[in-house]
Amino acid sequence: MKKKIAASLASVMAIATIAACGQPAENGASGGAKTDTPAAEKVKLSIWHNFSGDDLRAKAVRAQIDKFKAAHPEVELDAQAIPPDGYRQRLKTVAAADEMPDVFFAHSGSGIKEFHDGGLIQPITPLLTKYPDWKSNFTPGAFDPLSFNDQVYAVPINASVTSLFFYNKSLFDKHGVTVPKTWDELQTAVKAFKEKGMTPISLGNKAAWLAQSSILSSLADRVTGSDWFLKAAKQEGAKFTDPEFVQALTLLKGLSDAGAFQQGFNSLDNTQMEQYFISGKAAMMIDGAWALTNMAATGTKEQLDQVEVAVLPSVPGGKGDPNTLSGGAGGGLAVNKKLSGKKLDAALELIYTVSGPEGMKAVAESNTIVNYKVDVDQSKVTSLFYKAYNLSKTVKFTPVYDAYLSSQGAEAINNGLQELLMGGKPEEIAKKLQDAQARSLGK
Repeated sequence: MKKKIAASLASVMAIATIAACGQPAENGASGGAKTDTPAAEKVKLSIWHNFSGDDLRAKAVRAQIDKFKAAHPEVELDAQAIPPDGYRQRLKTVAAADEMPDVFFAHSGSGIKEFHDGGLIQPITPLLTKYPDWKSNFTPGAFDPLSFNDQVYAVPINASVTSLFFYNKSLFDKHGVTVPKTWDELQTAVKAFKEKGMTPISLGNKAAWLAQSSILSSLADRVTGSDWFLKAAKQEGAKFTDPEFVQALTLLKGLSDAGAFQQGFNSLDNTQMEQYFISGKAAMMIDGAWALTNMAATGTKEQLDQVEVAVLPSVPGGKGDPNTLSGGAGGGLAVNKKLSGKKLDAALELIYTVSGPEGMKAVAESNTIVNYKVDVDQSKVTSLFYKAYNLSKTVKFTPVYDAYLSSQGAEAINNGLQELLMGGKPEEIAKKLQDAQARSLGK
């Protein structure tokens, strides 16, 4: 994800609507008027996604797309893998020009909601009806952040688990430091590793979303509870300037003030952050489940075996459940509203190839947690993934902030956290988020 533009997709689509006014409906993706496709002519289909890296999950998803391409010579598939940090912005840009791809990866929650509200996508419910056994094998609630008006618009390719607390057990044992289970114990551990000349917590917040998604979403929930956040996101009965949210920001700032993170953390991306941690340069890391597949692709077995995984330390006196992870259902492939006929059939079959039973098993065995009941072959995954996979079955999930905030609100908190971690004032950051969220909702 990249820093989000200030204008919401709703306003972007207002431009697209004006541009499209008076144009006839088309069978296919955007562009000039189409003519009926001769039977012998290939069906042209485009897909955009953000599985562009060298991690095992990205490779697994791309392999499923290649499998579809090989099995369907009648389809001329144009697949574009776009780096995650710039992906959302690229989609908003083509939305403004009314040139959306035929199939594209949409983030769950507010991400896909913007495309739904803009009239850009269509339900894939018929695909789930066609394969009832596949539908029933998804975990409870998997479709919730991808559904509107009882219609499903995408199925999650993977679970969105954003706040795993990783720690290097060997370093804790070597230096005689207690693994923290409370926030006070975390502060003690930070101080102890600083005194040993080590980086306590690896952080890479260059793209701005990391600190929000992986740290604040879980930390703030520990302090405020989920109900408060959901009210604040709707601007109904709670505000981000409330004392409990300011307290959460203050706790996060306290880590930075104590020197918990390595120098230049706002200039490092999450991949660099993960490499810094897995190489033993930092004792702890707070990151999402994507780190499991990233580290599996680059870390040695010895390095991975040293790492343990838990939930974020609890906050004494907080209103939230401490045995939780921020996350839920991840994003999935959505279908352009304009598709019909053979193009729509091909698009739905592509989605089933990527997200069907074989695809789900391939993604899971790429060391990725999925919202699908699948037997994982333990010999094909790392020990670290298996620990996280089992942990995810024992906890509840709490909201990830940018899945519920508006684009303006998410941009405000992402930028605000970069500022906060460099010495900014919690009250000022809270006010920026409150103003942006209220303004975006017209309140």
